[in-house]
Amino acid sequence: MENKKINSEKIVHHIVTWLKLYAETAKVKGFVVGISGGIDSALVSTLCAKTGLPTLCIEMPIHQAPRQVSRGQEHIQFLKNTYDNVTNTIADLTGTFDLMGSTLPKGTDEARLNLTLANTRARLRMTTLYYFAGIHQFLVVGTGNKVEDFGVGFYTKYGDGGVDVSPIADLMKSEVRTLAAHLGITQNIIQAKPTDGLFGDDRSDEDQLGANYDELEAAMLANEQGKTEADFDGRELEVFKIYKRLNRINQHKMNPIPVCEISDEIRF
Repeated sequence: MENKKINSEKIVHHIVTWLKLYAETAKVKGFVVGISGGIDSALVSTLCAKTGLPTLCIEMPIHQAPRQVSRGQEHIQFLKNTYDNVTNTIADLTGTFDLMGSTLPKGTDEARLNLTLANTRARLRMTTLYYFAGIHQFLVVGTGNKVEDFGVGFYTKYGDGGVDVSPIADLMKSEVRTLAAHLGITQNIIQAKPTDGLFGDDRSDEDQLGANYDELEAAMLANEQGKTEADFDGRELEVFKIYKRLNRINQHKMNPIPVCEISDEIRF
């Protein structure tokens, strides 16, 4: 999919202004962003840096692939060379993750265990981000894009989904790439195959989802236009079915937590 022709300058200005106003209204001092080596966290951390408010970038490796680590470090160095309000730290969670895993039961379903441990990594990182946010009086900034957050629900509930603000959650992946290029983020990061880095190997998001983000973006737009399976065939039909299935089963992430309301007739 070709990068969309969007007004990058206006969008960047809008997001940066929104972030700064939100922080000032909430009376917090700055932002904390988890850096993964991927394009989404690279874009978000750059937008935060552009507010002029303190921006803390945190690497949180857990048996991380070396390529992901090096890309993250490359981006942090780019930020620190460009913005004097950016600082960084490393919170190596490998030992914490291993210790937690060694003290809990493993279950009998290996596939379910691996997925549970992957989600545990994300939740450990969320806890760590809020620790740093707490001691510095910062906001935890989310890095999910629109396809992930509201299309297929490709994130961990109370993991990378546990944030204070989501500045790019109304941007498609193609728009994220456009803004990243506009802000000078390196091609090494822009062109890297997206991965959540939660399994300790090189599997990509596409490997897990069964489709790439360009395909899922097209399916999401088609669904919003009211199209159905009857409008597609071949690979487009396959991807549309993937999108619809993931969107359906992950509604519990996208919708507010259900509250059991007690009427006065029952209460009294």
